[in-house]
Order: sequence, then C-alpha cells, then structure tokens
Amino acid sequence: MHLNKSTWGSGPTHGAENANVRRYIDFAAEHGFNGVLVEGWNRGWDGDWVANGDQFSFTEAYPDFDLPALAAYAQSKGTNIIGHHETGGAVENYAAQMDAGFALYESVGVHVVKTGYVKPSGTIVRGTNPDGSPQLEWFAGQYRVDHELKAALDAAAHRVAINAHEPVKDTGLRRTYPNMISREGARGQEFNAWGRPTNPPEHVTILPFTRMLAGPMDYTPGVFDLTFGKTEVNERVQSTLATQLALYVVLYSPVQMAADLPENYAKHPDAFQFILDVPTDWETSRTLESRIGDYAVVARQQRGGADWFLGAVGDEEARKVSVKLDFLDPAKRYEAQIYRDGPGADYRTNPYAFETTRRAVTAADVLDLNLAPGGGQAIRFKALD
Repeated sequence: MHLNKSTWGSGPTHGAENANVRRYIDFAAEHGFNGVLVEGWNRGWDGDWVANGDQFSFTEAYPDFDLPALAAYAQSKGTNIIGHHETGGAVENYAAQMDAGFALYESVGVHVVKTGYVKPSGTIVRGTNPDGSPQLEWFAGQYRVDHELKAALDAAAHRVAINAHEPVKDTGLRRTYPNMISREGARGQEFNAWGRPTNPPEHVTILPFTRMLAGPMDYTPGVFDLTFGKTEVNERVQSTLATQLALYVVLYSPVQMAADLPENYAKHPDAFQFILDVPTDWETSRTLESRIGDYAVVARQQRGGADWFLGAVGDEEARKVSVKLDFLDPAKRYEAQIYRDGPGADYRTNPYAFETTRRAVTAADVLDLNLAPGGGQAIRFKALD
C-alpha cells in the first residue's frame, strides 16, 4: 500500500479483498509463517481517514472482504489472520467499539491485533470544553495511557494479544498485561516508505541502547526492495540487504514480520532463507562488541534449542568488527551460516551486493565481521553435535 500497488480504501485497487488475501495466506502457509496481517478490511478508510477517524467501524467489513471465510481458510492452511484496528487517533470512537471489535475477532479465531493511532500530537480529541470547542490531548498523556491499558484489558477478555503502533511509550506494564506483546514507539521501517529524510544507517545502531531498553519493538524488518523506484538515498531504505536480515536479531520483538511483497522475496531466495530460519523467542541474549551510533552486534540463543543467531549492523562507515564466539557452548561444534554484504556493497550505491557462506566454528573462534557502509551481517550458528 505504501508502494501504491493497492489501497487501504475501497475501490478497484482495494488491497484487503478476498482473492488477494488468499494469495498472501497461501504464501504464509507455504513458508511456515503463522499469520497474515490485513489492513484496510473495515469501513472508514475512504477519504482523509486521519482527519476522520471517527468514521471507522471495527465490526463492519468492506463488501469484498469476508472475515469469517478468510479466517477459516487461513486456519485450514495452518496459519491465521492477524487483525488490524487503525483508529486515526479517534480514541473515543474506538473505545466505544473495542469490546465488539475484539469479540468479532475472537468469534472467528483471530487472536492477535495490530492497533494504530495515527494522529499529530496535541490534536487527539477528548470530548468538548465548556465553550463547545474540542478538548485536545497530547499524544502520550495520561488519557492515552489509560486508554491503552483499557484496550489491553478488553483484548485479554477475548484472548487477543496487541501489537500497538503509534503507542504510548513502553513502561514495563507488559509484565502485568502480557498480551501487550509488542509495540512500535519509535521510527520503524514504515517511516522509510514516506519519511523525508528516511532513517539514516546509524538509527538502528542507536535503538538497541535507547528504545529497546523500554521493551520489544515492532520495527518490521525484512524489506528487500530497498529503493522502490527512488534515486535519492534520503527517500528510500538506507541499508544493505544483509542489514535487513540482521535486524531480526538486533531488534527484539516476540512478533516479527516478513514486511515485503512475496515477489520481492522470490528475487532473493538465498537471503529469504534466513527469515525462514530465524526465531522470535530467545533463551539467552548477549550484546557483544558495540559502539552506540557506530555499530551494534547482538547474539541470541533460540529458546528450546541449541542454535544461536547473530546480528550486526553499522552506520554509514565501512568497518571490520572482531567478535569472540565464546557465547557458544564450548562442548559443541557449529556450522556458521553467514549472510553478509557482498563485494562493493554500499547502501548509497550498491545495496543489493550480498553473499552467503558457511564454515565450521567453535566457542574458541573469533569472527571478523566486515560491514559495508550502511551494512550488516546475520549468522545462524547451527549446532552440529
């Protein structure tokens, strides 16, 4: 939708229509993904939905979207629909419909919902003042905090988990309300579709030491079409292909997306393999050799398994980082499945230069990670014994 291939609103290019959603369900089922996020399914998207968020319905679908049938189709394929509630910042309209919206999803077996609150700060309407003018609230004030807690409680009553976009900041309350599974809450990948300028390479080297301290972030990595027809680097994704893989490890979230189009993944099957292999649930995490704003290296062990995964991301400078592998089990041997920047890789001029290689390693080894400008490296350490 950000690429103008389809629209949230109704019409001939409506994205959330039955045949198109089935195509994505088939893709998810083929590759073992456990959900398909569908935005634009419900009435209210036509026109300026940010200004008219009070027109959203959270129970009435557009005529070309059959929620019960699509949810059943997804489940028959071994996957699921991920629900979507965009509010346009019209909190009162959403609050009045939350329970019914979650009940609808529960009735068809949808148990994860992405919420959204797109609205400029200071323009969220909360009733009226004595003179009849709208009472306006800041984006992350107490009003929004109270609302998101109420949303978590209502969702929990219907066995629904929430992945909130445009949320209030994470404060640790997810430990009390574990269905608040993840959230955005910083400039994520979506900003790279329309931000001017887009996120610079150093952005993802800073997030692990700032935003990520507050809790999981739904950055939505995995974009393989890095230029999407743009020639100016400040108008496109400022990373290499390898960086997009590394982000699955560097930026923690218990729910991750394969955020690009199926046809773009088909162009890079070697890189796509890492997305198929990387888990989202971890036993142990280690922050390795890192320098805030320059580069970040993170290793995580798969929960319930022996494999480790490593992600390294860098800023606009090329650099070599040496990493000790002493986090690995000293009693095991591993195959390092390495996904890295290829010769000549540069986020500005050659973002698609990419290569894979394999080598045997142990906990006694040291790996030299060569990061291109805006580059990265992702590694799966597969236990051999």
